[in-house]
Amino acid sequence: METWRLLDTGVLSAAENMALDETLLELKAGERIPHTLRFLQFSNPTVLVGHHQSVGEEVRLDYCRNQRIEINRRLTGGGALYWGKKELGWEIYISKNDPRIPSRIEDLYRRMGEAASLGLRHLGIRAHFRPRNDIEIQGRKISGTGGTELSGAILFQGTVLVDFDVDEMLRALRIPTEKLQDKEIESVKERVTCLKWELGRTPPIQTIKASLTKGFEEAFGIRFENKSLTNEEDDLLKTKLPYFSSPDYIFKIRDSLPRRKTLSSILKAPGGLIRISIAIDSKTHVINQILITGDFFAYPKRAIFDLESLLKNSKASPSSIEGIIRSFFSDKKLRIPGVTEVHFIRALDEAIQKMHLLPQGFNEEETHHLFPVLKPFKEVRKPEVLLLPYCAKEVECDYRNLQGCDECGRCTVGDAAQMARSFGMDSVTIQNYEELESTLCQLKTSGVRAFIGSCCEPFYGKHRPDFERIGLPGILIDVERSTCYDLGQEKEAFKGRFENQTHLNLSLLKKVLEYSHD
Repeated sequence: METWRLLDTGVLSAAENMALDETLLELKAGERIPHTLRFLQFSNPTVLVGHHQSVGEEVRLDYCRNQRIEINRRLTGGGALYWGKKELGWEIYISKNDPRIPSRIEDLYRRMGEAASLGLRHLGIRAHFRPRNDIEIQGRKISGTGGTELSGAILFQGTVLVDFDVDEMLRALRIPTEKLQDKEIESVKERVTCLKWELGRTPPIQTIKASLTKGFEEAFGIRFENKSLTNEEDDLLKTKLPYFSSPDYIFKIRDSLPRRKTLSSILKAPGGLIRISIAIDSKTHVINQILITGDFFAYPKRAIFDLESLLKNSKASPSSIEGIIRSFFSDKKLRIPGVTEVHFIRALDEAIQKMHLLPQGFNEEETHHLFPVLKPFKEVRKPEVLLLPYCAKEVECDYRNLQGCDECGRCTVGDAAQMARSFGMDSVTIQNYEELESTLCQLKTSGVRAFIGSCCEPFYGKHRPDFERIGLPGILIDVERSTCYDLGQEKEAFKGRFENQTHLNLSLLKKVLEYSHD
């Protein structure tokens, strides 16, 4: 029976773990180490962003620094993860041409996920692989997986939530609420579980490792032999560690472009969220800088960097962008599960559309708070209705849960309604999601051409497909102050029971009304 190496590196810092990932992958690519299963843990609570993500967009930096939560960047794609000190990671290093490795990415996810699930079942829990890259127990995620490759070598890794602190995760991460819609789960807490919750106790860490080891042995028809790092691995790790500890690696490589100088867009594809941040020369309409981030998985990992390089210094026109992206996808052996070139074309196009707003009196920062519905901004002309969220009314207001407003001046809803009237528009307060959908359908049936509305960015990202399905063009304006998504109360808000007050951006609303009625 074939023997693989079992490498238990114990508890390390975030930088040490990430540097060791690259060390082992490089040496495996050179066929200087055997097939290896590695177990890893972190010496401190840690946030790891995906390879294509921006730290500033995904992590609550002030909170993590105050709580001494380490921050680092994975070699693999996907979303940001929070690791407690008790969580366990596993990694497989294997040659891509090994006959047990499927050629299709989706099949590779399944093969590895089923092996890890088999190991977890040895602990007495009903763990199963759930496409595209999760391991779940009765619908609740206990492990996520992902991978990358380098010169014929594959690194595939996964987490096991052992005694998970969900509240700490929510405080440390800017959870992308857009992801919740596809999995039809209303709360982050309802979509995760851990070994302690499932078993009523926390198993010894060695027991968990032994169960996972047995699962991989059975799945691959091999046996493992415990071994330590070689001198070559240890030396290469020490060489790489300063870089993986540096801000240049953790922050600057994928740091956000300054928002005041950029245009942006967000688009939810089946395979993950795409965020575009782009700086354009307003005179030449040439792309000076571009950043494509998100929680998707790209193979090979450098593909997104290559695409950004091709787009940089190109014309910021829809035809130019589409040509570059389609050519890139056809020429490269690129795989991004659940994301196609059409999604990237559309996301880039929506960011570029905002160029039209700049000479119309909008500044770059304001464009980040505007979202198109169905049509480009310039095609939303003479809107007839302004839709306002009930959460912008005072919590103690008599009209908080009723249609209408007495325009007393104590909140921004009355001011917005007066502003709408001055443009010959009706205003409607929306109490819950069902009322929003029925109102939009009624407006469309009655012949209304377009609408203006106000909501937060997470609501737009989550319900964008619903707006597009209904088919009424419009412009949405981001709200100010803490929203239900910031406070983890989206379930209450969905039903019209959010007990906090947001704030309408009246100055931006006025600009949008003037622009759309010009």
